[in-house]
Amino acid sequence: METPYYKRDGFVLYKSDAIGLLGSMPADSVDMIFADPPYFLSNGSFTCQGGKRASVKKGDWDMGRGLDQDYEFHLAWIQACRRVLRPNGTIWISGTYHSIYQCGFALQKNGFHILNDIVWFKPNASPNLSCRFFTASHETLLWAKKEKGAKHTFNYDLVKTTDWQGDFFKKKKSQMRSVWAINTPKPGEKRSGRHPAQKPLGLLTRIILASTGEGDVVLDPFTGSSTTGIAAYQLGRRFIGIDREEHYLALSVRRFEAIGDGIKK
Repeated sequence: METPYYKRDGFVLYKSDAIGLLGSMPADSVDMIFADPPYFLSNGSFTCQGGKRASVKKGDWDMGRGLDQDYEFHLAWIQACRRVLRPNGTIWISGTYHSIYQCGFALQKNGFHILNDIVWFKPNASPNLSCRFFTASHETLLWAKKEKGAKHTFNYDLVKTTDWQGDFFKKKKSQMRSVWAINTPKPGEKRSGRHPAQKPLGLLTRIILASTGEGDVVLDPFTGSSTTGIAAYQLGRRFIGIDREEHYLALSVRRFEAIGDGIKK
């Protein structure tokens, strides 16, 4: 294993290529993986930010290389994730139509068994400026287990009885369905800096509570600003995050250290 970029209280970050680092980790050592891989959107298109037109270019890491090469990338990192996942472990992958269908096929090609596809509805999504197609207001989350016959973790009662404030799709004391209403990150979640693809803390909190137990190891191979790690730490899980971009790792450290001591449950 490489030397960590940062390590404290079960929160570990590596500055590395995900596929390479995963290849050096012990097999069957991770309980749950959340992955938010590049969507390959940085192709000259635009979006709406603060009511104004803005480029969607996030960085060179988000530049597509063509359909076949993009698929080979997804196939490779998902294969690397499978090796480190415990036999009863699960993986979550977030994406839009630009990437999620390739990821779903790559999951199946690597022998995963898909449990659910979740629609993450964004009530506060940005409007569509072109007015030529429907406003994009959701992302898709795939949840899959490593082995079809394995007994995976699903905290059914906890998910059913928790008051998920703000989610108008979730009815009190009823089963949680596969459409979740969760706003994009709150301003306070970006106080330490911004990541262009940052996920809301509420989304990762729900995922980790639903599919892990206290003390479990959670891994994010494209950690970015480490929302996954912040949620994991707050919920008493251990965390491993990997990213190639040092400025995002530095942002992760600032976010983690801003939590302060004593918040861990």
